[in-house]
Amino acid sequence: MLNRFQQMYNSKKITVEQALGLIRSGDEIVAGFCGLEPMAVLSRLHTIKDRVEDVTVWFSLGMGKYEFFTNPELKNHFHTKSWFYSGGIRSAHSLGTVSYQPGHLHNAMTRKLQVSCPRVFIGTATPMDRHGYVQVSLSVLYEKEFIEKADLVIMEINPRLPTVGGDTEIHIRDIDYIIEVDRPIPELPPSEVTEVERAIGAYVASLVNDGDTIQLGIGAIPNAVAQAFMDKHDLGVHTEMITTSMADLAEAGVITGRKKTLHRGKIVGTFALGSQKLYDFLDENPSVILMRGPYVNDPYVIAQNDNMVSINTALQVDLTGQVCSESIGTQHYSGTGGQTDTAVGAIHAKNGRSIIAVYSTAKGGTISTIQPWLSPGAAVTLQRNNVDYVVTEHGIACLKARTIRERVENLIAIAHPDFRAELRKTAFKHEIW
Repeated sequence: MLNRFQQMYNSKKITVEQALGLIRSGDEIVAGFCGLEPMAVLSRLHTIKDRVEDVTVWFSLGMGKYEFFTNPELKNHFHTKSWFYSGGIRSAHSLGTVSYQPGHLHNAMTRKLQVSCPRVFIGTATPMDRHGYVQVSLSVLYEKEFIEKADLVIMEINPRLPTVGGDTEIHIRDIDYIIEVDRPIPELPPSEVTEVERAIGAYVASLVNDGDTIQLGIGAIPNAVAQAFMDKHDLGVHTEMITTSMADLAEAGVITGRKKTLHRGKIVGTFALGSQKLYDFLDENPSVILMRGPYVNDPYVIAQNDNMVSINTALQVDLTGQVCSESIGTQHYSGTGGQTDTAVGAIHAKNGRSIIAVYSTAKGGTISTIQPWLSPGAAVTLQRNNVDYVVTEHGIACLKARTIRERVENLIAIAHPDFRAELRKTAFKHEIW
């Protein structure tokens, strides 16, 4: 005999077509994040274009390129709003079908709820356990806040998702409809590390001590930094994103969390994205907990980790220490994400440090990423007040407790040699001191 939870579950099963039939003109839909992106529904959302208008889809770091935002003919039917651009979303920006919502990771979504509450949430979860719970097991960045507020909650149930502890459980009674799917989890394979990235990683590693608690961002430089940590001991993790490189460090015994002052012994994150190796590492691993984004990325919470080190990347840094990590001039590229959250939290932690790691050049070495001033229209992701160190493959520039004149000299010293003379000349001409 089926227990009451299984009966409840079975009564809520529908098809993708039936789920699409529940979408109405004027709806706001929030989609699950990264590994929880509801691909079965989103890949067919465009098929209801003839009966709906003005449907808004909110999501972030989209893993798929869907017709509802890549087809400019559908712009009156669907509007896409994103808290962070991925390559797929970025490619549609010029079509006028997508737009970026500025905000810090820890409160962008809660501030959205203060303005309006989307009617529909669609995400992905694990199969139900015997107690009636499924898990949003790869992200609680914003999922639970919207699930708790939405009028209509639809979940794709994917048996390939890992089981991950923390604040990830959702009871079947709080889900309106279930769609059973079986598809691979979106992956972010680790990139090959170049010699330039290896040099950057080594410099960053020299600023990190045994027993520190780290936060790492996304991309080739963070991967190189993680590899440079292999000779460290007893590192802790408090990060928005849990990555494959962190799994590597934990399996190598580098990450233990023994000296953390908050959630001792636990790898704390708010979402996970990486390779299948990462998902296997996370599955039923008691050392890992995913907590809600408004908690994990709250600068006050981050600051409770003694020896907290925030390590992020950037697109451009000016000679006073202002950091742009999300746009190339006026062209939006990614997003603020949690960079400001973690940097501010780190500099308020006991013995904390805020580090920006960046290539010294871009566009095949033709331009310097260290500039006298940010490009016109560039977003200031990180104020110069919140940066302790900037690292390139040419060294470390200390900005903490340094005057503008000292910052200028330190940053020019780590710029690519081809651009140092011009940077110094421009700084002198415009009295950047």
